[in-house]
Amino acid sequence: PPPAPFPKPPAFGAPQPAPAPAPVGGFEGHAHLFDLRVAYADTDRLGIVYYGTYLRYFELGRTEFLRALGLRYRDIEMERRFFLPAVEARSQYLAPCRYDDQLRLKTWVSWLGPASVCFQNELVNVDEGGRLVARGFTRHAVLNEQWKPSKLPPDIKQRLQSVLKPD
Repeated sequence: PPPAPFPKPPAFGAPQPAPAPAPVGGFEGHAHLFDLRVAYADTDRLGIVYYGTYLRYFELGRTEFLRALGLRYRDIEMERRFFLPAVEARSQYLAPCRYDDQLRLKTWVSWLGPASVCFQNELVNVDEGGRLVARGFTRHAVLNEQWKPSKLPPDIKQRLQSVLKPD
């Protein structure tokens, strides 16, 4: 059977929209740059960043990328009622990162299809002179609240196209 539709958010009195926090980082050309510092909880027993953490970093970059375009993930899901689940993810680890390293994450849209979008990421270690330490991508389907493929709303597609990396 098909999955159940996405649940509607619970109503707690009159909904009050939360103020949108300011985006972290900013655009440089087609890419969004976002600085972060490795937390102790991000590391494994060997004292290096756990491999699964890189996908979380990529998610943070993607979220701030969209926020910098004036799009909050929460609003897209709760108010606009469409969703961007990851359907493919890849990470390549080139050098280890350690607790308290300052990292800079570069995120950009590398491909925009009718019902999907691909975000690319490069992560450099600022403390090591900008050494490239990881790269990867996440590809996302665009789904409506019935879990069916859907086109991006025109205003969102236009914002993403405005920063689409040329080939």
